[in-house]
Amino acid sequence: MAGPALSETEAIAVRLGGVTKVYDNGVTALGPLDLDVRRGEFVSLLGPSGCGKSTALRLIAGLTTPSSGVVSVSHQAGATRANDIGFVFQEPTLMPWARVRDNVHLPLKLAGMPAAEADRRIGEALAQVGLSEFADAFPRELSGGMKMRVSLARALVTKPDILLMDEPFAALDEITRFRLNNDLLELWRKLNMTVIFVTHSVFESVYLSQRVVVMSQRPGRINAAFRIDTSEPRVEDFRMSAGYAAYCREVSNALLPSYSGAASA
Repeated sequence: MAGPALSETEAIAVRLGGVTKVYDNGVTALGPLDLDVRRGEFVSLLGPSGCGKSTALRLIAGLTTPSSGVVSVSHQAGATRANDIGFVFQEPTLMPWARVRDNVHLPLKLAGMPAAEADRRIGEALAQVGLSEFADAFPRELSGGMKMRVSLARALVTKPDILLMDEPFAALDEITRFRLNNDLLELWRKLNMTVIFVTHSVFESVYLSQRVVVMSQRPGRINAAFRIDTSEPRVEDFRMSAGYAAYCREVSNALLPSYSGAASA
């Protein structure tokens, strides 16, 4: 039986209200930015380099603090900010001297989780990203896509409610990127996570997201937002559809003003 309906406030996983970020050198990187992300939603942040997309993720993760405004993250019952959020960075940032299982173990080790429970969690996370057979491999033995899967497993091993992803597939070849896009969507549906995904790719943002948020050049603000309404689950046929092409054109048109003058910013 379904539980009680969430209130409007409870349904919001992440809220940024009037958020700005000014760095010590005086550069205003972001804002004011107002953004609500609902529980279980997949949202992509799209915009030119330097517009504050990554800064927004770091603010949500608590890795930096806003210069003004409020960042609110809604936690699961009994969860803390430390284990409620998973973060996948642009680079896998794996420990080259450690095996795959030990790289995935790192956040659990830092949290002091007992070995038996940690081993179970590691095995589950590696299975989720299709790397069970590579648990004892070293990073140098893996392809770029496999390294990113390890990074994703490390983010998933804490069972986060919110997954933040900062251009994780940008350096990968197109075939690997498409495959990881599909795998990510499957995980999102299975684990019912809230995902906030930063990308420079219009095509990737439209394929993955329920909502695409287009940001202006620095200081980053929201220029436009698009709801991507299509049947679920999404499969490769969506990439070839007229609807997908139409969404990509619409998002691209909204993005163009963000890039005008961006080279001199």
